[in-house]
Amino acid sequence: MSLPSLHLKANADRRLRAGHLWVYSNEIDVAATPLNLFQPGDQAVLEAAGGKALGIVAMSPNNLICARLLSRDVKHVLDKSLLVHRLNVALSLRERLFDTPHYRLVYGDSDLLPGLVVDRFGDHLVVQLASATMEQAKDAVIDALVQVLKPRGILFKNDSAARDAEGLTRYVETAFGLVPEWVALEENGVKFEAPVQGGQKTGWFYDHRMNRARLAPYVKGKRVLDLFSYVGGWGVQAAAFGASEVFCVDGSALALDGVERNATLNGVAEKVTCIEGDVFEALKELKAAEERFDVVVADPPAFIKRKKDLKNGEAAYRRLNEQAMRLLNKDGILVSASCSMHLPEDDLQNILLTSARHLDRNIQLLERGGQGPDHPVHPAIPETRYIKSLTVRLLPNS
Repeated sequence: MSLPSLHLKANADRRLRAGHLWVYSNEIDVAATPLNLFQPGDQAVLEAAGGKALGIVAMSPNNLICARLLSRDVKHVLDKSLLVHRLNVALSLRERLFDTPHYRLVYGDSDLLPGLVVDRFGDHLVVQLASATMEQAKDAVIDALVQVLKPRGILFKNDSAARDAEGLTRYVETAFGLVPEWVALEENGVKFEAPVQGGQKTGWFYDHRMNRARLAPYVKGKRVLDLFSYVGGWGVQAAAFGASEVFCVDGSALALDGVERNATLNGVAEKVTCIEGDVFEALKELKAAEERFDVVVADPPAFIKRKKDLKNGEAAYRRLNEQAMRLLNKDGILVSASCSMHLPEDDLQNILLTSARHLDRNIQLLERGGQGPDHPVHPAIPETRYIKSLTVRLLPNS
């Protein structure tokens, strides 16, 4: 394959040589290689100002991040061969980590496959293509996945907003074999079914696996409230870990159908109560009803999707956590999580401290958690680290 060249300005290669994978539009020598000569999805040979080849990039010429490094060897373009190699490397890590085939198999840039996410549910795979380059290579993606994993079915869940910036349409379709509406998985010894066709993202959130495992010692014999419960990842596991009673709150009827389904699957349906509606309204109603809980889990969707949302998002996190604290029994436990990449962990910690002090209470920080190792962080790309989970103890008034 003969590829066009993309030239960098002088010294613009330093960050890439240090390990980064992204190329910004202001780093391109547009006099030598105008960006308007490229189409979204093109592959190109990236060259330093002196002409030395740095590797193969995937082009997004209309975006601030105009190119992403696919390979540092110019002989290795994105094709089935490279995909098979990268998939095998990714698979070897996951098979080392987990006893069952339920995990995020590919996490984009961190697995050196920018624009590709693959979640594995045993014999079924859910795939997200977030770049024009991956979209153009989708047949090779299917072929590579079939060769490496021999799945029964592959679902393209290409309905995320990330595709808009690439000029891609959104769609959900079965790309190979058969994929049911709900697929089975196991996490921390607890069985689940996830709504991969109509649910959020890929249907499940593997990123909090390790944090959910940490619930076990806190919930045994306790009354638990799971906010933004989705299909019960936290709440059903709490019940399975021995909680005496669990309340799951979510605005989605489909999600709460999943809670009931998964509670029944694990024989804990009698412990679990679902509340459908706005979480903030539910918090007010629970407070008015003088309900109290020993453990509250607050794992909301991203309140801060962009930097400009920071102020309003921080206010939402504080409102949520403060209202959650108001429902805790003396010596209660709050698990506060955030999937907002723009909210640093220290800022979430400060929000919890501020919320507690507003209630004239003290807290102890017991545990910090991040995303599981099937969501590896690329050390040069802080954006690949996004999950935070803080477990705090709300101390009795003294």
